[in-house]
Amino acid sequence: MSDNKPEAVWVFPEEKKRMSGGRIAVIVAIVVVVLLIAAGLVFFLVPRGGAPVATPSPSASSATPSVSPTPSPSGSATPGPGVPTAPVTSPPPVPDPSVDVFRGQVQPRLDDATTGLTLVEGKSGPDAVQIVESLQNDAQNLATQPAPESIRTQWSDAINTYATKLSALRGAVSSGDAGGPLADARSALGAVRSLVGL
Repeated sequence: MSDNKPEAVWVFPEEKKRMSGGRIAVIVAIVVVVLLIAAGLVFFLVPRGGAPVATPSPSASSATPSVSPTPSPSGSATPGPGVPTAPVTSPPPVPDPSVDVFRGQVQPRLDDATTGLTLVEGKSGPDAVQIVESLQNDAQNLATQPAPESIRTQWSDAINTYATKLSALRGAVSSGDAGGPLADARSALGAVRSLVGL
């Protein structure tokens, strides 16, 4: 009988591969990006020191009565403590446009009026009425356009005269005889255009 002793064999587990330098760089880059994002969020979400901080209104027990009431400039009662007050501001004055600027603002409608009156001459009935109504709407818009101080009164008078002539023209085209009223409307429009140098 042979003696076969089991032979002891040392088995070592495989060594784990160490991380390569590239993997470490990727991990470090990811950590840096996460930190930058977190810092950005903190920067934008945390209130700054310059932001207004709400202060509690004084309680009734700590409030001291004033020695004498101070009247407000407008004569109205001064609001009590804790009542927010807004500064009273008047709207800024509308600047007075020059005649050149004003001409540029009104010229498109005045040119349309000239074209419209020319079209009315060749139309009759509902088509002519529709054109005159459009001219009346343009005249209303021209009346609300703030004119320069130097021609404001003349502009208002001329536009009112033109609007009156358009009303007469509308009645005339409805009845089919627009000759005289059309000439009057053209003359009134010419006076309006001459005020702004057209």
